[in-house]
This record gives sequence, C-alpha cells and structure tokens, in this order.
Amino acid sequence: MRCPKCGLPDDKVIDSRVSREGATIRRRRECLACGYRFTTYEEIERSGLVVLKRDKRREEFSKEKLLTGVKKACQKRPMSPKTIEDLVERIVNRVTDTYEPEVPAEVIGKMVMEELRKLDHVAYVRFASVYRRFQEAADFVDEVRSLEEKE
Repeated sequence: MRCPKCGLPDDKVIDSRVSREGATIRRRRECLACGYRFTTYEEIERSGLVVLKRDKRREEFSKEKLLTGVKKACQKRPMSPKTIEDLVERIVNRVTDTYEPEVPAEVIGKMVMEELRKLDHVAYVRFASVYRRFQEAADFVDEVRSLEEKE
C-alpha cells in the first residue's frame, strides 16, 4: 500500500477491525518512511457477475451503481447512510450467492423494492416509479393503492 502523503510503499498495520457485518476489514496503517497514519478498507472482490438488462445488453454488476440508485430513492428520507449501505449489502450478498454468472436486472430491481417496502414507503414508490417506468400520475396512484392493500 502506498502512503498517500509521501508515496512510498512501506507501511505497517497498526490496527485491524471487522466492519459492516464482516463484509469489510478496516485497517489503520502507518508509513515507515514518514510516519503518516491512514486508513484502508478491504472487501471481497466479486468479479464476473454480469447483469442482463431489459434490452438484452449485458453489463458488469456494480455495487456502486446499485448504491447510487437506492440513495436517490431515499433522498431526503429519515434513513441513515448505514441503513442504506446495509440494505445494499444484503442485496449484493443475495445476488452473488444465488446467481452466477448472470443475473437479470429485474431480479435486482425486485429485491430492492422488497427491501425498500419494509423500510420506507416513499422511497419504495420513488424506486418503483423508475424501475417500472411510470408514465402517468395514475401509475403512482395504483402503486400506492397496492402498497396500502398489502399491509
């Protein structure tokens, strides 16, 4: 690991801790050349999973893209960043445990909607509007009604 201050590759690990339910390891490091301390995170690299899009295109699975979409749905809602990250982590784990080498995009969308329905109805409807490509206000009304019926 290169020191972010001096750029030299020699450092030692001072402390290691498991974070985010065991999904990552946080390491405090100290550069042996300049003494600068910095933090790194290690996580399992999940490569090779491909998302099959609606238009039959294939795209590499991206946890960051999933996180961005969920954050947009949850914008200005009373949900902590940790809650959102945990939700995304659960979905990533389910997808990578169940599907290999391809996962249909609609499966991921349904998983997100399932999780958001449990946490926040407004975020759920926001995500559903994009995922299901609502065209009119009536589509929103129908989705809200179906949400009320299921409770």
